[in-house]
Amino acid sequence: MFQFSATTSGAEVVATFPDKVEGKTFVITGPTAGSLGAQTALFLAAGNPSNIILLGRTASKVTPVISEIKTISPSTNAQFIPLDLTRFDSIRAAAATINNTVDKIDVLINNAGIMGVSEYTLTAEGIESQFAANHIGHFLLTSLLMPKLEAAGNGARIVNLSSSGHQLGEVRLDDYNFDGGKAYDPWAAYGQSKTANILFTVSLAEKLASRGILAFAVHPGSIADTQLGTHIEMSMWGHVSQAFVDRGFPNPMMAPLKSLAAGTSSTLYAALDPSLKASDSGSYIADATITETPDYAHNPAIAEKLWVLSEDVIGEKFNL
Repeated sequence: MFQFSATTSGAEVVATFPDKVEGKTFVITGPTAGSLGAQTALFLAAGNPSNIILLGRTASKVTPVISEIKTISPSTNAQFIPLDLTRFDSIRAAAATINNTVDKIDVLINNAGIMGVSEYTLTAEGIESQFAANHIGHFLLTSLLMPKLEAAGNGARIVNLSSSGHQLGEVRLDDYNFDGGKAYDPWAAYGQSKTANILFTVSLAEKLASRGILAFAVHPGSIADTQLGTHIEMSMWGHVSQAFVDRGFPNPMMAPLKSLAAGTSSTLYAALDPSLKASDSGSYIADATITETPDYAHNPAIAEKLWVLSEDVIGEKFNL
């Protein structure tokens, strides 16, 4: 067993398990240049995978990543497919394109996300935007791609990026839209979506156990140079810190910042490390280590209620 840590670079994880990358197919959401998703893809390219499928909203922001992948690994098919996780039609179109493009998916990395949306915003389907983009969109995408994950055979993996933000709020199962915005708080909404990422992982682990597909939720850490929080005013971070403390959790602003390279290590550990067994599926991983979460974030009964709610929101049953 290899020991990784908070400072481990994702490049080291890929170099440790080259046989888990070479010839494999990876699908990654949120691959904008300079992001965690992009850096994850670039590290994977060093292992010469067969396919890296990158899903994002804007082709021009992903084109530089594809060019760099092809420089690192000319034999790898690197492809951009448009995806807007706040629109069901876009998700269904992206899934259809992927299903028609590849024979199998070895690892699906649900990396994309939005954070701290200050104004209460609903999607076209009437879903609060952070819950939609961070959870519901990935729930639908993953469900539609399930046949290709099954085609990879025993050992396919699903990695859902959560964060310590799950400590900011439970999933409001009876009011996920915050009373039509009247009860909206940007950080409670972000917390709800990140808790949902973990609960979704718990459900996937249980429902897919018989098929040998593993699922993990990961916290990449506080990243110095990711783009996720660049739109948030500096004055807001004090409010966010206090929100963690008020809920009885440590102030995340006191944690050391990670480099972008180190921020990919938990994702790649979850995606590749063979020491993670079926019994570990459903776990939450931080600093490349399985880590505990509050009961509301991993309780199987709550996870099942979220699954049913997600199906109701989408208007479709997924009998995995």
